[in-house]
Amino acid sequence: MKTPSNRWAKSVALLAAVSILASCGLPRVGPNKREIFAGSVQREGDAFIVAVNDRVTRATAVVPALGFTDTFKNAGVVGSDTIQPGDTLGLTIWENVDDGLLAGEATNSTLLEEVQVDGSGFIFVPYAGRIKASGNTPEAIRRIITNRLEDQTPDPQVQVRRLAGDGSTVSLVGAVGGQGVYAIERPTRTLSAMLARAGGLTIEPEIAQVVVLRGEHKGKIWFQDLYDNPEFDIALRGGDRILVEEDTRAFTALGATGTQARVPFESQTLSAVEAIAQVGGLVATASDPTGVFVFRNEPAEIANQVLGRGDLQGAQRMVYVLDLTEPNGMFMARDFVIRDEDTLYVTEAPFTQWNKTISALTGSLGAISTIDTAATTLSGG
Repeated sequence: MKTPSNRWAKSVALLAAVSILASCGLPRVGPNKREIFAGSVQREGDAFIVAVNDRVTRATAVVPALGFTDTFKNAGVVGSDTIQPGDTLGLTIWENVDDGLLAGEATNSTLLEEVQVDGSGFIFVPYAGRIKASGNTPEAIRRIITNRLEDQTPDPQVQVRRLAGDGSTVSLVGAVGGQGVYAIERPTRTLSAMLARAGGLTIEPEIAQVVVLRGEHKGKIWFQDLYDNPEFDIALRGGDRILVEEDTRAFTALGATGTQARVPFESQTLSAVEAIAQVGGLVATASDPTGVFVFRNEPAEIANQVLGRGDLQGAQRMVYVLDLTEPNGMFMARDFVIRDEDTLYVTEAPFTQWNKTISALTGSLGAISTIDTAATTLSGG
């Protein structure tokens, strides 16, 4: 028979367990739906909570607008034989006399190798003087030299060539097969051809962006747009700098999802359904499909459009709610576009919290049983 002291010890242990359980919050992945809605503007919070519908998906479907300006698109193709400052030329001059102006004895030709085009675009040729080379083709330079020499030596014959590896060049860096400086030659006068010359891409084409820097101008496009929009396959210019980089956009996944992490985009556009799938989907034993939230700082123009207002200024805290159990819930999630720096959060199902409570109580009752046994042993009962 248990003595009053034993019953008293068990009662104290039970009360202690209940008190501890009541005072300590159960472990969970984050706020529940009630707590999120408590932060809404309607309840004196600082975030607008909006249920996603067709109008909201249309207003928020904003993706990065990339493309080249008319300055890039209207540039004509540079002739691969146009001489530029810094080029190195090779000249051969034949004279139709035994003792010519330039040729030595027993020879009637003169070879002038590595004639550098100076920064002003000129070269110097003996007896022909200072000649404008940049902007001209080798054929045009040949005619100028011939005209300059024919008054001093009979019937001069001139050959002008640009030495291999010189000419207008561009630099390619980033995620390409071969980074380096490449000459603009006849087969590589456009952007796509030059990228192919550099070995193509080393990242997935779906997330590759191509940046072209030309003086003070900058243009950026998606790599796939080179083939979807031929106008973006621009003509190159000497001095262009080309950077191929991976898309840097990412969203954060939290809550009852397969993965909690910062997740990079895997395509140009990413829907809520694709984002959920990208992190392993919902957790069957924990996720609440009625509580899928997207947290975002929304520009004022979009926030005003979503809320049907016109008085908001500056970025607004917006919380978009998706209920996947509604008849068109999956369609809404498929059409809702995830944007850079979004936070995707999935709440836990109420059953999960109930399960945790039962588990906690079961553990507490087990501890009570242990205390009861210890109390019985100490009392000799």
